[in-house]
Amino acid sequence: MPRPALRLAVEIDGDGAHPAAWRRAAHAPGDLLTPRRLARVAAVAENAGFTLVTLDDSILPPGSGPDPVGRIGAVERAAFVAASTSVLGVAPVLSTTYAEPFHVSSQLASLDHLSAGRSGWVVGVEADPGAARAWGRPPVEGPDALAREARDGLRVVRDLWDSWEDDAVIRSVATSRYLDRSRLHSVDFVGDTYSVKGPSIVPRPPQGRPVVLARSGLVPAGLTDVALVGGAAVAEVAREAREASAADTPRVFAEVEVALDAPGETARERVADLERHSPWSARPDRLRYTGPAQGLVSLLAELAEHVDGVRLRPLVLDEDLAVLSRLVLPELFVRRVAARPLPGATLRTSLGLTRPPSRFTTSAAAPVREESR
Repeated sequence: MPRPALRLAVEIDGDGAHPAAWRRAAHAPGDLLTPRRLARVAAVAENAGFTLVTLDDSILPPGSGPDPVGRIGAVERAAFVAASTSVLGVAPVLSTTYAEPFHVSSQLASLDHLSAGRSGWVVGVEADPGAARAWGRPPVEGPDALAREARDGLRVVRDLWDSWEDDAVIRSVATSRYLDRSRLHSVDFVGDTYSVKGPSIVPRPPQGRPVVLARSGLVPAGLTDVALVGGAAVAEVAREAREASAADTPRVFAEVEVALDAPGETARERVADLERHSPWSARPDRLRYTGPAQGLVSLLAELAEHVDGVRLRPLVLDEDLAVLSRLVLPELFVRRVAARPLPGATLRTSLGLTRPPSRFTTSAAAPVREESR
């Protein structure tokens, strides 16, 4: 049986995947953080047919060196994108390494309500010791400890989304009751380093749970909806994809960095121009393509045999996103290698994922007691 058509995502943080991408941006450096610029990029992505945009984040500035750096929080930008688009899914990167899972849960649930069910969450980690100092927390050191915090944080966030049953909000004028408290449930989570009690303060998200994306192997596969896989070659991506699927992750997306030929300049010339200022170091968890648009179409058609989607990371957003919109995505849609999201669909629906029931709906969890105030 052939695989379903690819779903396409694109990372739109900053000016692009290259550290010096700002030098080729179509705007002044000071315009990077303006709402107009973010809305323009999101509109291009939505009109092109991308299913999802992601927004990287960290409490620390994005990089170091001579290049200017700056960033507004991913959730705040995601909320703006959600309000200024109608079909596009939006998934900020959020880490629970130091942030409270309760706050992460509330932010993402609110984003799902705002977007009418088009939100996701890219699970991140804060590995830099500087992040601990910025949070005023003891550092979490080592891959095992970072994975533990990500795992426990994700479990708490999911439970908090489930802590309101779908029909907890009744809005009964006759009885002057807004909600049925018997349908709110205490999480009562106890982990290795902290515990959490009580329900969320935000009603259950429209999707039940926003779509969770995570790097393959970071957290247990059963807690995620989309595994992000990569490798230096298609064969490595295919192997990671098979492993993620075997672990029962519902969907698998490949991570692909792209630098495309532009009018009057080849991709290699563009990369060389930026390499004069900063290196573009290859990463083992990302496939990289440099060349003409037709070559990328062929690569994505090959990847479609192994994965359910791709997350593209353009070299320079203002240049490569235009080529993707004109030459790559239309060809993928014509060849039925990829599919556009449908208007009015939630992100889960676009990705072919079912809406999960609250885990408390079929459990014997005791209702939350009324407390006098």
